[in-house]
Amino acid sequence: MTPKVVHVIQGEHAIHDDPETIITTVLGSCVSACIFDPDRGIGGMNHFLLPDAGPGGSDIRYAAAAMEVLVNGLLRRGAMRGRLRAKLFGGARMMAGLPDIGQRNAEAARRLLLDEGIRLLGSDLGGTQARRIRFWPASGRVQMHLLGEARVAEREQPMRPRGGDVELF
Repeated sequence: MTPKVVHVIQGEHAIHDDPETIITTVLGSCVSACIFDPDRGIGGMNHFLLPDAGPGGSDIRYAAAAMEVLVNGLLRRGAMRGRLRAKLFGGARMMAGLPDIGQRNAEAARRLLLDEGIRLLGSDLGGTQARRIRFWPASGRVQMHLLGEARVAEREQPMRPRGGDVELF
C-alpha cells in the first residue's frame, strides 16, 4: 500500500491515526512538535513561526496557539493527556546578525510542553541548518534530514534522543 503523505506548512497542523500516513514539513527557524499517544495510535504535527503572540494571541503561527490547537485536537480524537509524548525539531539560526528567533522558538516549545506535562522524548533543535521531517503519527516514529551541504558530514551518525526513535536519512 502506498503511504498517504500530508505536508504541513507554516501556521498549519495535521492529526492522523492511519498507520500508512506520513506527515512532513521543512523547518528553518520554525519549530514543529510531533506529539502522539502511543497507546491510542494517534499523533499530530504543528509548524509554528514565532514564539510570542502578544495580547490575545490565538494565531496558530505562534507557539502557544499552535501547541494548544494540536494538543486539543489530539484529545478530541481520543488521545489521553497523560500518555502524550513529544519530539521537537527546528529552531535553527538561519541568518547571522539578526535576533535568534529559532532559539526563542525552541525555548517556547520546551516551556509549553513542560507546562502541559507532556514528556519530551527527543529533540533536534538549534544549529544553522534547515531540516526535513517525516513523522508517522500512529507510531511516533520520526526521520530527520539536515538540508544543505555545509555540515551534513558532521551529522552522519543517527541522533540518539532520550528514548526517542529518530533516524537520519
